[in-house]
Amino acid sequence: MEIEKFFQGKSIKLKGRVAILGARLLNGDLSLQLLLEYADKQKAVDKATCLEAIEYATKKNPAISDSTLLVYLTNVLKGSEPRIKWESAKIVGNIAKLFPDQLKQTILNLLDNTRHSGTVVRWATAYALAEIIKLKTDQNDFLIPEVELLCELEEDNGVKKKYLDALKKIKK
Repeated sequence: MEIEKFFQGKSIKLKGRVAILGARLLNGDLSLQLLLEYADKQKAVDKATCLEAIEYATKKNPAISDSTLLVYLTNVLKGSEPRIKWESAKIVGNIAKLFPDQLKQTILNLLDNTRHSGTVVRWATAYALAEIIKLKTDQNDFLIPEVELLCELEEDNGVKKKYLDALKKIKK
């Protein structure tokens, strides 16, 4: 499949594109590296679609990822486009357990997004941070007090619930 032609076609809707790309990542017909290289050269909407396909695939099989993906996500979390921020955060949540010792900068970039005006960005960020907390690494010494403060400041109950659920799980 030539990715560029796939994106130029207008017959497949967004969710269909995500499902097709995600399935091809899962069955090995499409390399993660190739999709990331393509995404990096695209406008925000297509880049976000590529990330959503990776999120779809990593939710089903986190093992398709590698440390290159984590580095990529860590960098794009700092971008300005909300959809790219939230798709990246969801992928981090899916794959964090594979890279428990490589999350320091990722955590810092996620924390920067906790005060974003968009609820979806904050929810996805909360999901990623919650998954990292559940790993019970040394990062929790720093992260748990931050998340407890975020719980006090967060106004959206759905976002707050992500944090509270993670805090409950690690206290068991």
